[in-house]
Amino acid sequence: MPPKIPTHLFTGFLGTGKTSAIRSLIAQKPQHEPWLIIVNEFGEIGIDGAVLAENGIPVAEISGGCLCCSAGAQMDSTIRAMLKKNTPQRILIEASGLAHAAGIIDELRTPECAAVLDIAAVFTLIDPRQFIDPNYAQNPLYRDQISVADVLVASKLDLCTSEQIAAFRAKAAQLFPPKSRVAEVRNAELDIAWLDTPTAEKSRYRIQALPENTLGTTDAYLVIALLETPVVEKSRYRIKELPDNSMGLQSQGYTFPAGRNFDGEKLTQFFNDLPQFTQGLVRAKGVFQVLDTWVWLNWTDGQWGTNQIAWRRDSRFELIAQAFDADEIERRLNDALEAE
Repeated sequence: MPPKIPTHLFTGFLGTGKTSAIRSLIAQKPQHEPWLIIVNEFGEIGIDGAVLAENGIPVAEISGGCLCCSAGAQMDSTIRAMLKKNTPQRILIEASGLAHAAGIIDELRTPECAAVLDIAAVFTLIDPRQFIDPNYAQNPLYRDQISVADVLVASKLDLCTSEQIAAFRAKAAQLFPPKSRVAEVRNAELDIAWLDTPTAEKSRYRIQALPENTLGTTDAYLVIALLETPVVEKSRYRIKELPDNSMGLQSQGYTFPAGRNFDGEKLTQFFNDLPQFTQGLVRAKGVFQVLDTWVWLNWTDGQWGTNQIAWRRDSRFELIAQAFDADEIERRLNDALEAE
């Protein structure tokens, strides 16, 4: 069986520079590596496809809607038609600025597409001024685009003040799940090496201390940074004591592969019971696949809530408390999984 084709989704709100970013990558493309580009235009007349087609790379346009909605049915047929005529080693998909990114990922994971495509690093381009604007943060489409990104790219820096850039950096550092890469660019110039950025299916985190913080934490309690060292024997991370921490807090994380659904009722019971089998619980949060949808669960100050989220890479959970039995928590999480 031939290897699956690395496929990159480029998403982002209107006017953030997606087409320019892809053009910058085309300019760096190795001559021996054939690419294929798919462009989704919300309107009936494609403009971005015409801009990209000048480089001799095959370009397919899907117009008249979002790839995850009215134009979604064209995704499979377009890919199959293009692969009959071309043998690309990489596929770049530019989504409409009005596209729900999570829906596109779901389309790419249908059995027909998943048989030939490997969803590689997902790029989301953002304008830092919008990113720190609370009004944009309330927009579900915008939140989806941020959430699904492996590589978060801040463009239009020349239009931002130093205060806006600092606010962007602070907010980006607190995203959960964390991004594999956060980049700042001018003129939407991307580095072609970023295409090989590892996706966010990591098996371990480490805790990073923040300066001038006696608890060594942020987001109320911690910043998470990805470690490159894989852990293959277990899905959970090792317990990590927080540095400079007079309260003796510990952190623990667990991951589960995409495709494993959690039982909603059992997961609810897990969060309800969580304070009873942890000592001094401070914070717990996670992203879970439930009935093939994805939800964010967040426990803080004795209460927990839930929202839908665009994250699609894996299910993951982490907590911070004074003491807990890591094996017991892992057992309870496994019990909350639906039977395979």
